[in-house]
Amino acid sequence: MYIYKTYLIKTVGGMDMKKMMAAGLSAYALTGVLFAGGDIAPQEVVEQQAMVCEPEETKESDFYVIVKGLTVSGDTVLHEENTFDGDRGYGFGIDLGYRLGSGFAIEYDFAHAENTVTETDVHHQSEEGDANYYSHALDLVYTYRLTDSFGIFAKGGYEYEIEEIDAFEIDEDDNGFNYGIGIEWAINEQYALVAEYEKSTIEGPRGDNIFAGVMYNF
Repeated sequence: MYIYKTYLIKTVGGMDMKKMMAAGLSAYALTGVLFAGGDIAPQEVVEQQAMVCEPEETKESDFYVIVKGLTVSGDTVLHEENTFDGDRGYGFGIDLGYRLGSGFAIEYDFAHAENTVTETDVHHQSEEGDANYYSHALDLVYTYRLTDSFGIFAKGGYEYEIEEIDAFEIDEDDNGFNYGIGIEWAINEQYALVAEYEKSTIEGPRGDNIFAGVMYNF
């Protein structure tokens, strides 16, 4: 009986050790597989998330528009035998521009201004009339950036102007060249403040233009 129990214990013990060893080897192999998979799966997920979250590059439009108010300085000119003296006046303008690159842009500019003109004849008799000026211009603009948000620019081009003074029965048109300088101060990527001083080779009681307005980048 003692011998039988000892044999049974040894047999059962031997079987337990074999099962434990087999279970241990299986667990070790399974753990290795899991760890191997763990090294790959998280990396793939991170790469996929990075690809999904990476923003697409967008190109800013080269088109812009400037809406501005203006004041005209007025000027004194000789018209036939009479003298026309224009005083300070006001108006508005709009510029449509396209950036060509390297600081250059091309613009179509429209402006309307009004002032009062005093006509003095050879007998020193004077009469006042309201004048209206409509101008169209095609300009080349160059902007030099001093900082990312501040720049100075120069512009010049061809201008066509219509002058109307009903009191003196004047309805004339003329053409010439215009040129000017200005500053541009960016508020953000879309909006900027613009100020500009402009002269013209067209003679008339309008005088020079001073503009101030807001630029919108599309």
